[in-house]
Amino acid sequence: MSLDRSDPLRDHPLRLGVIGCGRIAQVAHLPALAKAETITLAGVSDRSPSLAKGVGARYGVPGYTEVSELLAQDIEAVLIAVPDRFHLPVGTEALTAGKHILLEKPAASTSEQAAELAQLAAGRGLTVQIGAMRRHDPGINYARRAVAEIGPVLSVSCWYRVHARLRPPTEATLFPYTVVDEDVRKHEAGFKADRQRYLLATHGAHVFDTLRYLAGDVAAVQARVAHVGPDFSWHGSGQLAGGGLASFEISANVHSDYSEGFEIYGERGHVSVRSWFPFFRRASSVRVFTEADTTWRSPEYGAADTYQRQAEAFAAAVRTGGATDPSADDGVQALRLIEAVAASAARSGAEVAL
Repeated sequence: MSLDRSDPLRDHPLRLGVIGCGRIAQVAHLPALAKAETITLAGVSDRSPSLAKGVGARYGVPGYTEVSELLAQDIEAVLIAVPDRFHLPVGTEALTAGKHILLEKPAASTSEQAAELAQLAAGRGLTVQIGAMRRHDPGINYARRAVAEIGPVLSVSCWYRVHARLRPPTEATLFPYTVVDEDVRKHEAGFKADRQRYLLATHGAHVFDTLRYLAGDVAAVQARVAHVGPDFSWHGSGQLAGGGLASFEISANVHSDYSEGFEIYGERGHVSVRSWFPFFRRASSVRVFTEADTTWRSPEYGAADTYQRQAEAFAAAVRTGGATDPSADDGVQALRLIEAVAASAARSGAEVAL
């Protein structure tokens, strides 16, 4: 007897366009979309003609230089991968046109802008998912379930350290060929020159979203920042809403290998997480100790493309009307934490409530 293997999501894939054809779109999102059976890439847009046309040609889709041109096509949703200073106007244009949005992190330049997008989407009944792809890492998913078993949480330590000299050769090996507009690259370098703001926003969006995902909301933070030459490091602590304490470190760059992880201690056990440079496409390694039976357990997931998994989750949420993960509000909360850390560091570690 034959089995019915039909899948509504595969039979009617989500028609999606990509806004922004820069580096993150080309090395992460577009290759993931090409593998996602529940999504059909219908077009791309970028203000740079060479990026729009070059990337469009590579994926066999139209390339537009105006967002409005892409939004006028037969699409249901867009993935927005422009710099965060453009998220509010581009997101507003897409939502006003009736499109669901998958929005690269951080959700906007400020938490107020992110909240404005969330309110607009809610008012129009549209789906917003934030591109914090660690939530779609099978190891991180396992760790979240394990934390629920060992809680309440007493203590969390987390770190995110971006490598320096080792990063360029690693990326050169792992990244696909990319179309580059040198004028755009030079222009964007000017905005990234404020490294303190840029590094905290781009890396803090990952750290604080994953912290909230694993350990719950943060009620207050204290933080300090140091820099040596172009390298910055933030160290701080947070009071968890559930009563525990969290310590965090964000360093960019470190003159060693990439390092990212969590150590979480609850009333009944311990969860240890090690995450890898995202483009290794490797699920996080997790070890769980349960005190009741004094045993460790550690699942093995092997390779996992979290960018593909997040895109497929977005398509499912749009089709079913289900919740997104992370939600638009999660994007707001991550930005509130980034802003609180920046404010505390500017005041020599003073406590900032959220």
